[in-house]
Amino acid sequence: MTIDVAAGESRTAALCALAQQTRELMDAVIGTGVEEDELVAVAAELTALTERLEATVRVSPRPYDIAPDGTVRHLGNAAIGAANPFAVPLVVERLASGGVRAEVSFRPLHEGPPGAVHGGITAMALDHLLGQAVAVAGLAGMTGTLTIRYRAPVPYDRPVVVTAEHTRTEGRKAWADARVALPDGTLLAEATGIFITPTAWLNGPPIPTAPDSAGQ
Repeated sequence: MTIDVAAGESRTAALCALAQQTRELMDAVIGTGVEEDELVAVAAELTALTERLEATVRVSPRPYDIAPDGTVRHLGNAAIGAANPFAVPLVVERLASGGVRAEVSFRPLHEGPPGAVHGGITAMALDHLLGQAVAVAGLAGMTGTLTIRYRAPVPYDRPVVVTAEHTRTEGRKAWADARVALPDGTLLAEATGIFITPTAWLNGPPIPTAPDSAGQ
């Protein structure tokens, strides 16, 4: 995989703004109460907008690149990608004490059981933080196993905190623990992940890690 120094930051900013507006559109679709004729009219407008964006389409996934501050980023990532409308997106911070942290408010778009976040969305957040914890420990791996225990429903439209830390390493295997909790510390879900370093990655792949968190 090749990482190219980011160019055209104004275009990148415009793309991320488009992704954010698309997230707001997705939220509006979930919650709208407008009449059928308005739904049909909006769908027709969206069809025209989609065709404009499809005028030029990438033939490969959006690659990692280098942000102006020198950090590696992945704008197309499903969990953190600022240019991916599907992403929450999570904003992950590296803690000075070790490990990583992200505070997030999930949205009605992420609902599973009534009034709560879908377990698969919670799993994605945990998996991503686990991987980041392994990465900031100086290791590189892909998820081998992910074991989750759901303790209580994860709410949406309320802040929750996701944290993770690397716990041990044996050969090409790295273990990490993570949890989702309310800001007051109430545990909602916890997970353990085992990450395997592919042999092709032994010299170190370009994996983005969380920026340092001042004051943590």
